Amino acid sequence: MTHVVTENCINCKHTDCVEVCPVDCFHEGPNFLVIDPDECIDCTLCVDECPVGAIFPELDVPAGQEGFLALNAELACEWPVLTAKKPSPEDAAQWDGVPDKLPLLKR
Repeated sequence: MTHVVTENCINCKHTDCVEVCPVDCFHEGPNFLVIDPDECIDCTLCVDECPVGAIFPELDVPAGQEGFLALNAELACEWPVLTAKKPSPEDAAQWDGVPDKLPLLKR
């Protein structure tokens, strides 16, 4: 099983989760992070580290967010691995909980 980064990460992009990942399965895009499903070992460490609650086990992805399973897999192949915590965007707090952010995803 894998974990999935969902919509609330868009424009928040906190990287606390990256710091605790023992297998470096996070990949970084311009305004979003994804988890490589082939590398994730289902350790759950990242879930509690996400300050905006955007990471879920694949079987518990909230309704309406199921498309993020495929999106994580797709973008993990395109984006570079991120292995260290970085500063969050200055306006990250303003984006926490904002609905319907998928159109804002930058590839």
